[in-house]
Amino acid sequence: MAGSTRVTAVAARRERSRRVFPAPARPRGSRPLAAVAAAFTLAQLLLVRPGMGLGWDETVYVSQVSGHAPAAFFSAPRARGVSLLVAPVAAWSSSTALLRVYLAVLSGLALYLALRTWRGQFPTRVLALAGALFASLWVTLFYGPQAMPNYWVAVGALAAAGCFLRARAARSDRAALWGLAASAALMAWMRPTDAVFATLPLLALGLARRTWRPTLVLLGGLAAGAAEWVVEAYTAYGGLARRLHDGSEIQGGLGFHVAVTDQLRSLGGRALCRPCTGDLPDPSVTLWWFVLPLLAAVGLVIAVRARHTLPTLLALACAATAGFPYLFMIGYAAPRFLLPYYALLALPVAAALVHLTTAPARPWRQVAVTLVVLGLAAHLAVQLAVLTRTVERTTAAHRAWSRTAATLHRVGVTPPCLLTGHEAIPVAFYAGCSSAAASGHNANSTVAAIAGTARRTPVAVLVAHGSRPPGYAAHWPSVPLDGLRLYYAVPEARS
Repeated sequence: MAGSTRVTAVAARRERSRRVFPAPARPRGSRPLAAVAAAFTLAQLLLVRPGMGLGWDETVYVSQVSGHAPAAFFSAPRARGVSLLVAPVAAWSSSTALLRVYLAVLSGLALYLALRTWRGQFPTRVLALAGALFASLWVTLFYGPQAMPNYWVAVGALAAAGCFLRARAARSDRAALWGLAASAALMAWMRPTDAVFATLPLLALGLARRTWRPTLVLLGGLAAGAAEWVVEAYTAYGGLARRLHDGSEIQGGLGFHVAVTDQLRSLGGRALCRPCTGDLPDPSVTLWWFVLPLLAAVGLVIAVRARHTLPTLLALACAATAGFPYLFMIGYAAPRFLLPYYALLALPVAAALVHLTTAPARPWRQVAVTLVVLGLAAHLAVQLAVLTRTVERTTAAHRAWSRTAATLHRVGVTPPCLLTGHEAIPVAFYAGCSSAAASGHNANSTVAAIAGTARRTPVAVLVAHGSRPPGYAAHWPSVPLDGLRLYYAVPEARS
């Protein structure tokens, strides 16, 4: 009798779990996913001003294809994916607002396609909630419309894992194979090393279960996306090993570095936390970061009970490997680094929340529903507050660069021209000038070459407050500007 009771209890638990993980069926119901993607696009356009100027890294990527300014120095870790992504707009228009709208629409479409790849593995309501959770993070909204690679690695990783599961389950699913190849290529196109980390569990599963076809397609997609980066390593950086070494040096030397606290500091809206010092944000800002993996673990338990473990486990494994290098291998932080981690973790988190709020009537169900609703409301309020502050601060910084560019033009430093010194790369883009550095990670010239250029072309040096100009510029005319001092030389033929 006792054994029968235990069997009945186990069966009941499995039945409740199957409400979240039903048996695979023909995928239906894409409208909720489309609604989430459309809301994501609209939120970007409303909350992240399309007129917000380009950031430092954005100017590097956009300058490679834009006629607005000469191409900026392209350091070893960067890949050309973002430049090619923005080329359809940046190649013929210098409008930042148009570029932001284009990227917002494209990022919404990409989220929709990535979520669709998981149909049949999770119910539509779980996928819609997962998409909403990921899309409502301030870091996702902030970087979705920006010319940066991390969001695209995130949706690529999400789509690759979903397509891999589909291709593994149905050999005749050619759409899944094409999707797997495309998503792998997209990741490698944007950041080759990130693509490798994000797909390690897929490769391990393919080799362990001997599912050769999707594994080979995955490898082919990664190779296709990374091919240009590898070729460029030999043509411009002294070889693949040298490029990897230089990339590691620029990132502070890859090795064992616990950057968890650094990531927490960046959650308050710091786009780049390097050096990552200062106080941690208020606990209300970072609480969600700790709750996320706990809910994901609950989602895994639910999946195990429902005997539907693989999709959840694979999403968790890919999230772990995607986040590992940025939590334990670099000595600084940027919130965008963990976007792939958040995108993949959103699936088991959403499954856990759906289970907690839709379980059959029990004494704790109403409490769970209330806690989830209040928690999500507080979470959204925090995300909105951080996003608003970050957008305002970033917009102000970009306007300062625009003012500096206007001052350069006023004193006669107009294209063709050359800038060097403090924040020269973004200011040069705003002014339509080239940028140069004789030292540091972006070194692409020499002191003698810069001084020689000043004899025939307008040259300006941006010097931070309290610093001295280089010797060749010490006697140039100068003007103060936004905490900087601008030294400039305009040849007589141009003055």
